Amino acid sequence: MADLGLSFLIENLKQLLRDNGELIIGIKDAAESLLEDLKEFDVFLKKAAAYNSENKILKELVKKIRTVVNAAEDAIDKFVIESKLHKGRGVSRFVDLTHYKRVRDVASEIKAIREKVKEIRRTEVYALQNEDLSGRGGQERKSPVVEEDDVVGFDDEVRKIINRLFEGSDSLEVIPIVGMPGLGKTTLANLVYKHPEVGYKFFTRIWVYVSQTYRRRELFLNIISKFTRNTKQYHDRPEEDLADEIREFLGKTGKYLIVLDDVWSGEAWERIRIAFPETNKGNRVLLTTRDSKVAKYCSHIPHDLKFLTIDESWILLQKKVFNKDKCPVKLEQPGKSIAEKCRGLPIAIVVIAGALIGKDKTTREWEQVDKNLSEHIINVDSMNCKKLVQMSYDNLPYDLKACFLYCAVFPGGLEIPSWKLIRLWIAEGFIQHKSDLSLECKAEENLNDLVNRNLVMVMQVASDGHIKTCRVHDMLHEFCRQEAVKEENLFQEIKLGAEQYFPGKRELATYRRLCIHSSVLEFISTKPAGEYIRSFLSFSSNQIEMPTADIPTIPKGFPLLRVWDVESINFSRLSREFFQLYHLRYIAFSSNSIKVLPTRIGELWNIQTLIINTQQRSLDIQANIWNMARLRHLHTNSSAKLSVPIARKSSKVTLVNQSLQTLSTIAPESCTEEVFARAPNLKKLGIRGKISVLLEPNTSTSLKNVKKVEYLESLKLINDGIQTGKELHLPPAHIFPTKLRKLTLVDTRLGWNDMSVLGQLEHLEVLKLKENGFMGECWEPKVGGFSSLLVLWIERTNLVSWNASADQFPRLKRLVLISCDRLKEIPIGLADIRSLQAVELYNSTKTAAISARELQDKKDKQPQGTEKTGFKLSIFPPDL
Repeated sequence: MADLGLSFLIENLKQLLRDNGELIIGIKDAAESLLEDLKEFDVFLKKAAAYNSENKILKELVKKIRTVVNAAEDAIDKFVIESKLHKGRGVSRFVDLTHYKRVRDVASEIKAIREKVKEIRRTEVYALQNEDLSGRGGQERKSPVVEEDDVVGFDDEVRKIINRLFEGSDSLEVIPIVGMPGLGKTTLANLVYKHPEVGYKFFTRIWVYVSQTYRRRELFLNIISKFTRNTKQYHDRPEEDLADEIREFLGKTGKYLIVLDDVWSGEAWERIRIAFPETNKGNRVLLTTRDSKVAKYCSHIPHDLKFLTIDESWILLQKKVFNKDKCPVKLEQPGKSIAEKCRGLPIAIVVIAGALIGKDKTTREWEQVDKNLSEHIINVDSMNCKKLVQMSYDNLPYDLKACFLYCAVFPGGLEIPSWKLIRLWIAEGFIQHKSDLSLECKAEENLNDLVNRNLVMVMQVASDGHIKTCRVHDMLHEFCRQEAVKEENLFQEIKLGAEQYFPGKRELATYRRLCIHSSVLEFISTKPAGEYIRSFLSFSSNQIEMPTADIPTIPKGFPLLRVWDVESINFSRLSREFFQLYHLRYIAFSSNSIKVLPTRIGELWNIQTLIINTQQRSLDIQANIWNMARLRHLHTNSSAKLSVPIARKSSKVTLVNQSLQTLSTIAPESCTEEVFARAPNLKKLGIRGKISVLLEPNTSTSLKNVKKVEYLESLKLINDGIQTGKELHLPPAHIFPTKLRKLTLVDTRLGWNDMSVLGQLEHLEVLKLKENGFMGECWEPKVGGFSSLLVLWIERTNLVSWNASADQFPRLKRLVLISCDRLKEIPIGLADIRSLQAVELYNSTKTAAISARELQDKKDKQPQGTEKTGFKLSIFPPDL
């Protein structure tokens, strides 16, 4: 673990020199010489990364190396900004002399850093190079393994909890699930929470993560946000008033279920329970806690969660290590011994499975793990579990260590969107180019690897099979947080309140990344400053209104920021200082009032990801995004109008952004030939507005322009226009991008006859029709279409009759029908599709549910081939 982050620091330094040649004239030679000196460190540290060494001298050496690399990076980062500002001031003799002096000072600073490097290399590195650091082999698994059947030993537990939810009196009752950390309390609660029977019985279900450091105000605001998107009006209200609002909301709904995950004290329960009204409808609170005293305080009859049996432990270990493969006979004996020593604790089994995945499947390797467990596991407690996590962590390749620890910048218990995690890893410099893979693909490989090693849990899977959201177990989250702070200074969490950690300016000067998830405004009001802070992240559970006077605080206090992720904070404007954060790579913020993204955003030439959430219907992007060579992803929830610079007649050069992969969502008026000519590598496109403008065949904004985007894989059309008497029609299939894999249509109100057009898209794998994407009472698909379609999702339509068979959907795997409340039946012919694995019905008709069960019966009676996939039918409500 000694190498963590240093390889990335050196790579970042290389990129810094490579990308800013024009701005570092005068110090470039000195900086490049320093980089050559650091290459030996890089080789040495990568070699050390392959070994599990607790050598104190090595640890101290790593700290010294990190210090000099950071110093070099800081000096050059600061100089880049100074040079940029110098260029903007114009030419004067005084300015030139000042800048010339600054060049000499920085060159001297780099020279002094080089001397430190030489001294470290001459003494300490040389002394360690001949030391015996026994290594270990390992293997990496790249493909994602996402299994819903990996839960073992919970079936009876789930049924017991569900029975308790349904039985009892009509008064509000509390059912506590109690057990030690890692026993599966949250897993059990989640299985119950998502169970179809529970969803049917309880009209309102709300999940609340409490934790030891909960804040009642934020917790109440989080609950209110489940009922209304506009929480701004509640921000300044007293906590008691917020509780009153929740009681009113819950009182108006039907029967409700509240899950309070990870409650630490009886006092916390007493302070929260005032928000839950007694309506005599059989309402329930399901509560998880690791403290039996808390459980008994909340209820006379807690549910004590059992440990796994030896057999269940062995089954779970096999599933986590081998997935669907069978354990080799030679590994059964050490494997069963390992499972038994985990003492029935699921998290211990899962974590040790992650360590086994990283090893060769040899008897010797497994026996060594078994021996190590004998040394570490005497009793099952949190300290020994931490040692298990350490074993798995030590076994990670160096590039996965930083990625794993970084997961803890998100609050404990949070479902992390995988796209956000991946793009943050990239912005932080943790992902380096490897072979022909894009940065996004390499980052996704890393996430899949952490999932396969059981260090990250998959929470939701996207329709295309990729990970949608993920989570880190509380115990692993705490390990990551402590390790990141104690060993590597990867990031520092700012806490105010009961577990207060509030650094002074001297401490802030030593940190590189800050995350703060509560009392953000309280922290900002102190005017914090950290010259070398590279990241500022806040994932508060409720929206925060930034006072106008405090808007400049962050850019003033942290001038070298690379990551600024504050989507939970609303900004009324962007301050002048913000446009001088030239090193920014990742920006995410919200605004209720910003209608224009000014030209000056284009000066932030390092931006890779730009996310703006706004309450405005449209956003005028005046910045020249085509000149932002590193911009990869542009997201906004409004209809964005793009500016396109008018090319001079004398110039034959067209600004093209080769990096841009995502544009979502832009206005139909911006879908011109010129716009798409400037984004040749676009993969994901969202269009929002009057879609009729896009579907007209002979306009400058016709869909035919999208055809020119050769690599486009995902297209989403959201119709915000008022529907006129004229019916919309799709253009011919050859107008669509040739590599389109995913298409989503929202409120486009097309006729079912137009589905024949989409059926001709030979690479289309996922088709989602939402909010009357298609309308009409009858759909008769044509034979021979949808040759590649895997997922068909239809949500809200007036469809009554649908005739289909395997001939129209030969490869379909998943069918989802939501609120199709007029559909009489599901075509029984779909049962003949051999690949069909799942049919899901939500709020459908009884006749449709009956036909779905008939389809299931027909599937079950069919002979299964060698590739037995199984079939699952989900119907909600279950009594349809």
